[in-house]
Amino acid sequence: MRSHDSAHLETSRLVLRQPVESDLDGWAAFDNDARATKFFGGPKSRADAWEMLASAAGMWALRDCGLFSVLEKGSGRWIGRVGPWKPEGATAEVGWAILPSEWGKGYAHEAASAAIDWVIDHLAWTQINHCIDADNGASIRLAEKLGSRWLRSELDAHGKPTQVYGQTSESWIAGRGR
Repeated sequence: MRSHDSAHLETSRLVLRQPVESDLDGWAAFDNDARATKFFGGPKSRADAWEMLASAAGMWALRDCGLFSVLEKGSGRWIGRVGPWKPEGATAEVGWAILPSEWGKGYAHEAASAAIDWVIDHLAWTQINHCIDADNGASIRLAEKLGSRWLRSELDAHGKPTQVYGQTSESWIAGRGR
C-alpha cells in the first residue's frame, strides 16, 4: 500500500483526513438523514453506511485518494465527507456531503477548496469536476462559487442522470483566493 502522509489537510476550522472505522457513527447519522441523502438515494441503514465507509477507505487503498472525513477542528466532531471520488466507469470528481446541522456555515466550500488544492498538488488532476443532481440547487451554487460551470449531462456509475460542473486546474489556480 502506498503512503498517504500528504492526505491530512487542515483549514482554519476543519481537519480533512482519511476515513477510519471510528467515523461510522458520523457516516451512519448522515446516511440515515432524509435531508442529507435526498440526492443520494434516500436514507440508508447503519449497515449500508458501513459499506460506504469501507468503500471510501478502499478507494484510498486502490487509487491513492478518496473521500476525506471532515472534522471540526475545535471539537473533533465528524461533520461530513468531502474529496476526490474516482469510481470505475464514471467521471472522477471532487464531491461534498456535509451534515444538515452544519449547512450554511461555509464548511462545504472550505473543505472542497482544500480538497481541490490537494488533487491538483498531489494527484496532478488537470480537470476538476463535480457530479450533481439537477435538482440540487445548493450544490450547484457551491460548484459555481468554486468557479465551476456546467459542462454536460451524463449517467453516473449507477445509471442515474447527473449534471457535470467543472473547470480546469489552471482556472482554479488563477481564481484561488476567492
